[in-house]
Amino acid sequence: MSGVTYEIVDVFTDRPFAGNPLAVVYNATDLAADQMHTLAREFNLAETVFVLPPTDLSATYRARIFTPEKELPFAGHPSVGAAVTSMRRGLFPPGEVIQECGAGLLPITVRESGSATLTGGTPQLGDPLDPAMLLQLAGLTADDLAEGTPRWAGCGLDWAFLPVRREALTDVRIDAPAALQAGVTDLCVFSWSPSTSEAHSRVFVPGGAVPEDPATGSAALGLGVWLVGAGLLPADGTSSYRVHQGIEMKRPSLLECTVTAANGAATAATVAGHVCPIAKGEIIVPPFIG
Repeated sequence: MSGVTYEIVDVFTDRPFAGNPLAVVYNATDLAADQMHTLAREFNLAETVFVLPPTDLSATYRARIFTPEKELPFAGHPSVGAAVTSMRRGLFPPGEVIQECGAGLLPITVRESGSATLTGGTPQLGDPLDPAMLLQLAGLTADDLAEGTPRWAGCGLDWAFLPVRREALTDVRIDAPAALQAGVTDLCVFSWSPSTSEAHSRVFVPGGAVPEDPATGSAALGLGVWLVGAGLLPADGTSSYRVHQGIEMKRPSLLECTVTAANGAATAATVAGHVCPIAKGEIIVPPFIG
């Protein structure tokens, strides 16, 4: 039976079996969307990315990103993982590339050392969210709430952000049915250290096949938007910050980020990290479902 090639990589880590695992699939130009989705369910990782020829002449390649449940317009660790893996496979040299995806054309800087910096899409900051509701969904109390108003934010993919005390992160227990009923299916619970400009984060997808993510580039980008909106990073200029994630899952991850702001609003954000190769092979093409 015919097959397509794939690689498994760990993203946002410089050592194997940490960070966020990702399946990167090649030679899949002839696959329909339902076949890609079937393969994503077979890998059963948080995301699977298919690297395809671009449809826009200004793009280097096109990425289609699937969770086991649906196709996404954009996600961070598939974008970083696809760029570095494709560079290693010789599809393009290190340097500046343009990824075409559902969120538009996104610049990525790829380094020979095996890391990449992704520039997110247009920053979005949503309306405030009810902290009591989010705390209840996370199994926390009002005493666990930290500075800042919970709200949606993102750069191509929006997350609900809930700031808490550092000590409270280990106590988070998501009530998935209640979260689904409340429409909170993408939740970032985090603590912030203003003295070091570092966050410790846990990211949840209630009801998903992978209910907690060990490293989430899109959430790290959105966090910068949230931090500027909350007045916890400067209202003008470019600021750097770090996100530590996956510690509670025993898959420690490090995401190096920047956010650029003007007049108190984020205008751009980047996230960077390493990609560690784990496995490669060929997987058969599933039948067309249609």
